[in-house]
Amino acid sequence: MALPTVLIVEDDVDLRETLAQSLDANGFAAAQAADAGDAIDRLKNYAYDALIIDLHLPDASGMEVLCDAIVRYPRIRAVVITGFGEVADAVTAMKRGAVDFLTKPFELSQLTRVLRQSLAEKAVPPVEQSQVKRRFRFDDIIGRDSTMQRLFSTLELVSPMNSTVLIQGETGTGKELVARTIHDNSPRTDQPFVAFNAAAIPEGLAEAELFGHVKGAFTGAIASRTGRFELAHKGTLFIDEVSSMSLPLQAKLLRALQEREVERVGESRSMKLDIRVIAATNSDLRKLVKDGSFREDLFYRLNVIPVQLPPLRERREDIPLLAQHFAKKSCRENGVALKPIAQEALRVLMAYHWPGNIRQFENAVEHAVAMSLTQPDIGPEALPEEVHHPTSAPAIPAVTIPDEGINFTSVVSELERDLIMRCLEKTGGNKRQAARLLNLSRTTFIDKLQRLSVPAA
Repeated sequence: MALPTVLIVEDDVDLRETLAQSLDANGFAAAQAADAGDAIDRLKNYAYDALIIDLHLPDASGMEVLCDAIVRYPRIRAVVITGFGEVADAVTAMKRGAVDFLTKPFELSQLTRVLRQSLAEKAVPPVEQSQVKRRFRFDDIIGRDSTMQRLFSTLELVSPMNSTVLIQGETGTGKELVARTIHDNSPRTDQPFVAFNAAAIPEGLAEAELFGHVKGAFTGAIASRTGRFELAHKGTLFIDEVSSMSLPLQAKLLRALQEREVERVGESRSMKLDIRVIAATNSDLRKLVKDGSFREDLFYRLNVIPVQLPPLRERREDIPLLAQHFAKKSCRENGVALKPIAQEALRVLMAYHWPGNIRQFENAVEHAVAMSLTQPDIGPEALPEEVHHPTSAPAIPAVTIPDEGINFTSVVSELERDLIMRCLEKTGGNKRQAARLLNLSRTTFIDKLQRLSVPAA
């Protein structure tokens, strides 16, 4: 059985080292953070079982780190350590979710006893949460990652408008959910939201499905049909996988967007429509324009307000909040008591690369809820097998092994250096963000920069 993990947040290096050594000797795996910034970085990338934190840190209040940790991981066991005369602050910390507080100086055995007791407590189903705070969600879209916070700001700005929106992102990132959110927060919220998946309709039927047709317009048209454009009058039309449209259909869509009017197939009379269009694609439309398979004029007509959705693997810190949300949703829909998620299960979820993004993630959590009906909490054993043992992993550059062999240390150092340089390039030289992309603490990342002689950005 894995050792329980503890993050020690203390700026006094001697005390921090003493606590870590004592905990390591008593059956815990201790990690250390010297300040709030380092602690937050570590909490973004790992679900610790317990947290030991001093409320007075050099760069921020320990209370802020405590609250962040408890919002992120409701089952984390937090112990506050304080100086004499700070008991009132410690009581406040307990009201916010800490399990205990110790006043300096204290016996190391006392800390060990408190941690063991709190970690051994029977799992208690969580109460209805106010923990997923409003600032971390926009309707049913949840995230505290910086890219998601920028997305929320964009949605707040564009939702009240009538401008066309182009949503781009990998399959499973929630493009239709974002489109519905824009509609639900717009003045058109009481009007129809009509979805059209261009990839799911055979090419020969797509035009009639989108614009409608009259009786006898083509073989099999035994009755007139109202198209999606007409159904969405005064509301919102969501065109998913717009890149799948044929060039002739793209031309008709362009005219409909320009003129705000459509003609049913087999009819010459135009209909004026009041409609907002939101399109989505998992393809690079600029590349398709260059290849000649997507109209440049249609691209610019759709790309009035671009929205880019990040893949789940790039927003790992959102996984605990998303897991809580989907577990709660699954329990509610299946009429079962709300279950807490074990930290070990969160660690497995955070380590997986999620090629299917949010859609795959939600299915995995629903599977875990079903597999843990007789258990007090959702443990790692309830997760799908593919999450424990992924069949594919992020690509590792191939290394040719010559007959004379290689210098292992040199090759590994070059790989490390290449990864660091690429992450610094991706983040515009931001070391904290680059460290997050590599799942390294800020201090470890800086150590590697110095050891590998990576030039300062």
